[in-house]
Amino acid sequence: MTASHVIGSRALEKIRPGTEVAGGFFRMCVLTAKALRQPFEWREFIWTGWFLMRVSLLPTIAVSIPETVLLIFTLNLLLAEIGAADVSGAGAAIGAVTQLGPIVTVLVVAGAGGTAICADLGARTIREEIDALEVLGIDPIHRLVAPRVVASTLVAVLLNGLVVAVGLGGGYLFSVYLQNVSSGAYLSTLTALTGLPEVVIAFVKAATFGLIAGLVGCYRGLIVRGGSKGLGTAVNETVVLCFIALFAVNAALTTIGVRFGTGR
Repeated sequence: MTASHVIGSRALEKIRPGTEVAGGFFRMCVLTAKALRQPFEWREFIWTGWFLMRVSLLPTIAVSIPETVLLIFTLNLLLAEIGAADVSGAGAAIGAVTQLGPIVTVLVVAGAGGTAICADLGARTIREEIDALEVLGIDPIHRLVAPRVVASTLVAVLLNGLVVAVGLGGGYLFSVYLQNVSSGAYLSTLTALTGLPEVVIAFVKAATFGLIAGLVGCYRGLIVRGGSKGLGTAVNETVVLCFIALFAVNAALTTIGVRFGTGR
């Protein structure tokens, strides 16, 4: 065997685990899409949605309030320097809708929602509940994965709306009562730079983030191995994979929004 053959075989050995994971993830995505055509598991969906809201609501509020204050404070200082403090509403709106809402949604969905899904399914996998479902003829993709993916998508959209509302409301209170900006000017300029295209893109981002976090969390939970130690590793990997994927998607969708949105 020549040196080139040895190098090639070793390279294939290094690449094979990654390709197997990517192939398995793609297969699960396809099976999840097919499972959505079957009668939906509403009970599992409602339980999962409530569970995700419980673990995500407080982190969302805790992250969005200081981020809002920091954004509005910095923006108003810059606008005051050029004598344009009365247009702070426009800056607050475009910041909260296009960036603050999606970014906070990324952090919370990946850090709380995705890991919660992974831990739940991973624990079921370790206890062999997934194998038991398959023995009973129940498809775990249809029974467990599809409701969690849909619930994660819906919760991400709701969280994005909450962050935007907190951002605009907090921006109003901070600007008007602490930085002496006219309330009428703040409200009248909210839609100066932010229109329907920006709002639509923001909620499309949130839905995409929730979808990806749900799929990644479900997949890592279903393939976990190695007992409790393996479950901890899977949860950590879920956070890292979600962050990488979601920030990349955020950059791509932001570019699309600028290209096909208002352009402002």
